[in-house]
Amino acid sequence: MMMKVPQELLEFIQGGEKFLVAGHKEPDGDCVGSQLALVSLLRRLGKEALPCSAGPFKRTEILPYRERFSGRIDEGARQGSRVLVLDCTAIDRTGDLEESLGGLPLAVIDHHEARKPERDDTVLYVDGRAPSVTFMIHALIEALGLSPTREEAELLFFGLCTDTGFFRHAGPGSAETFSCAASLVRAGANPKGAYQAIYGGKNFESRLLLGRILSRAKPCYGGRLIISSEQYEETQLFGLEGRDSDTLYQLLQSVRGVEAMAVIREERPGHCTVGLRSRDTIDVAAIAAAFEGGGHRNAAGFSADGSIEELENRLLTAFSGQFLEKF
Repeated sequence: MMMKVPQELLEFIQGGEKFLVAGHKEPDGDCVGSQLALVSLLRRLGKEALPCSAGPFKRTEILPYRERFSGRIDEGARQGSRVLVLDCTAIDRTGDLEESLGGLPLAVIDHHEARKPERDDTVLYVDGRAPSVTFMIHALIEALGLSPTREEAELLFFGLCTDTGFFRHAGPGSAETFSCAASLVRAGANPKGAYQAIYGGKNFESRLLLGRILSRAKPCYGGRLIISSEQYEETQLFGLEGRDSDTLYQLLQSVRGVEAMAVIREERPGHCTVGLRSRDTIDVAAIAAAFEGGGHRNAAGFSADGSIEELENRLLTAFSGQFLEKF
């Protein structure tokens, strides 16, 4: 069972009049959906609320929301504000917003198992069992005695579907996840529309890029781990809109015998981002943490300096401790 919304968080919201609602850099659908739904809720409560994001908005499905976020926080916006940070526990994960958010009353809503916040006065609503932060915002709305509006329901359903892989990752004990989904559909969320927003509208170049990444995929540890990469030149050729990470991971996970996969993307010469996924047995969050990254047991990532080859070798070493059987 998921945890109840802490009374301390309800008091934090009820006691404030002005809020800055921030999320992690390089946001995803759960981050964007939870921020915008919470901002709508706060405004319904008669509060001032500003959605903030350092971006960049790399994912095609969240591009329609980009203009609704402020990338800068001036002193006027800071004055008298409280801060709500979503989808990350550490304020340094907000990127360029970190300095502007520092020193203000702070609450965190997150579903990642993360390190303890640096400030002891941080109000925490952190539940690693929750399928998404949008799930937690839905619980917050109900804890305040309200129901989501149609727009809020659409945003919350969008984020819930993003982090559950449209419920592909829901396993035994996920009844509360589907109960939340049903409630959001009753409130006006459109499952077909959410699916199209997340998985549709991809350009032709994205299929070509998928082919290139799949063509260089390499099975390691007897096929239990698959590693592939995207080169810097391909990013320049196909652009960020050519990326379709979810479909890529679906294809790799469908390989018989695979337990984990890693995709190394060369963002610029000498610097890469790495996406990690697993089925059940491998804890990729532990791998990411070793590289100062983060995420969930089955989905995590990090950024690091080095070439694709260097990162691949480091990953092979890191994963060796997760596989009991040696090949």
